Amino acid sequence: MVVLSGSNSRPLAEQLAESLNWEHHSLETRRFPDTEGYIRIPSEVIQAVREEPVVLVSNTFPDSGIIETMLMLEAISDVRSGNMDNLKNIGPQDMEDVGPGILLAIPYFGYSRQDKRFYPGEAVSARAIANLLASRCDGLVVFDIHEPKVLEDLSVPVALTSAMPELALHLRKEVNPDFILSPDKGAIDRASEVAKLIDCQFSYLEKTRIDAHTIVHKAKDLDVDGKIVAIVDDMIATGGTICRAADALRSQGAVEVHAACSHGLFTGGAIARLVRYVDGVHSTSSLPNPRDVISGGPALARGVNELFERLGWKK
Repeated sequence: MVVLSGSNSRPLAEQLAESLNWEHHSLETRRFPDTEGYIRIPSEVIQAVREEPVVLVSNTFPDSGIIETMLMLEAISDVRSGNMDNLKNIGPQDMEDVGPGILLAIPYFGYSRQDKRFYPGEAVSARAIANLLASRCDGLVVFDIHEPKVLEDLSVPVALTSAMPELALHLRKEVNPDFILSPDKGAIDRASEVAKLIDCQFSYLEKTRIDAHTIVHKAKDLDVDGKIVAIVDDMIATGGTICRAADALRSQGAVEVHAACSHGLFTGGAIARLVRYVDGVHSTSSLPNPRDVISGGPALARGVNELFERLGWKK
């Protein structure tokens, strides 16, 4: 079996291939002078793409990731269907169609933030991108998406997978927290799962918006005096929510505060901001980032195995 990747997820694709004990091949990706993308499946990889089902690992972030992912899916689909005609007349121009066999594994699903329509006329971006991708593959594996419901009823099966077991293992080994905190209600499921796996206390902060610019975080059932606390969220972008939560924890006696997440975007100087408030920042490899300490390979592998079983494909 084959794992493929382009320019934005090669390290994680290699981790997935290692977890599955499969081959990994990189596709040729480059940019024209006007920044448009170019994709090609190397000649030496074409046969591998045709012989067995393939898993393409690619992020839909930033915007260029969407285009690269779509171009790679198109190239893989052409190769598997036998559409090989080219102006250079290199190799056979038509080959036998080998049938379905393309899975797309998305470590970080860009445009998943807007999963609902808040005002008339808005595009539900998560659904729009999901439909676009589903039109070019036979199944999706999605890693810790913020709102799973947005992927319901797609035209292809979807396996939702999470790195919370690996994140919990890492925290237990490296931090040994006494307390797990969700920074808001939206992350409760993930943070409580980590707390159960570590077997420690858990709670969350309630957000109260005072005005357009002010949010107050209030603790619920918080007993952190003298304790090591890990704040667990699905995504850290600017780090503002984590910093406010850490401040609340310090004021109530926490001796150490760590931040852990599936997706480390770390935008706008987030790392420099976070290190003033927390003792450690821990992220998975879903996105290239300076705090990538948790392999996402095993989580993606669980999703791939689930889809193979559901689709009745042999490995």
